[in-house]
Amino acid sequence: MCDNVAPEIIAPATPATNWASNWIIYLTSCGPRLYLAVTNGRALLGELFSRIEHSKTADEVVLQIEGLILEGVLGVGDRLPGERDLAKQLDVSRPILRDALKDLETRGLLASRHGGGTYVADVIGEVFARPVMDLIASHPKAVADYLEYRREMEGVAAEFAARRATADDRALLSSIIERMERAHSRGNFEDEAAIDVEFHSAIGECAHNIVLLHTLRSCYRLLSDGVFRNRLALFTQPGAREDLLRQHRAIFSAVMAGDPAEARKAAVAHIDFVGQALAETERSGGWRRVSRLRLAQRGDSAKPVTRNQPAKSKPEKNAAQTR
Repeated sequence: MCDNVAPEIIAPATPATNWASNWIIYLTSCGPRLYLAVTNGRALLGELFSRIEHSKTADEVVLQIEGLILEGVLGVGDRLPGERDLAKQLDVSRPILRDALKDLETRGLLASRHGGGTYVADVIGEVFARPVMDLIASHPKAVADYLEYRREMEGVAAEFAARRATADDRALLSSIIERMERAHSRGNFEDEAAIDVEFHSAIGECAHNIVLLHTLRSCYRLLSDGVFRNRLALFTQPGAREDLLRQHRAIFSAVMAGDPAEARKAAVAHIDFVGQALAETERSGGWRRVSRLRLAQRGDSAKPVTRNQPAKSKPEKNAAQTR
């Protein structure tokens, strides 16, 4: 796409709270125009595919779709256009297209649903098998190693994004940070956590490094699959939401300004904060568990006292009552 062509982001006339569920991004480029529509969370792809000019074979179709998956343009769950429309966009015959799609499906890159079309398969989820994901969730050292790995990889991703982000990349990041701020103002923890993952994934896309992109996506998959169960608790810690938003803004601002060193510094500082905050969340959770056990051990006579609410002492009996 042309770096000097700024995309137009067109939002339908719907309430602000529903904007993310039904929106259209129109991206102009030197080549075919791309229409990406999202309705109720599902992506519908329009004129995304380029005409095959020379050797109109199934292999050429396979190479183009492979490239779109590899570059992260086509993501897990994205639905391909219908056979007639896709064949027209690629300018190939429908039998050639069928052969190409069959090849991609056999290799596990695409999946067909009876009566529901063809989708990009869940290839990212295979990076961490379920038994490994369960092990990571249950062992503190694995969590610490995960954050250590993310710290280095996200620093590199932010640095590359600051160097390589195009006008379209910056428009995408701007739309994400705006939705993050709206979720923050609503106090919606779950929306904030979901957009958090989306933001970091977008930074990985803006780095324009295929291996880095898919490696980071496999890491973020652990977050979206709920492997780190205490992650949402992070957003309930006093002041944590404000700190996280400020850190995301810092990464965003450095990428937008094209400052690689500052982008890397902001990304590393963010992961350091997350690690410290998660450790504190775990410690405070352990303190509460021990306190409950102690209270239970002392019997029902002891009642829990919340902070800033002193325990009420029994009124002393006056002399007349003791007689």
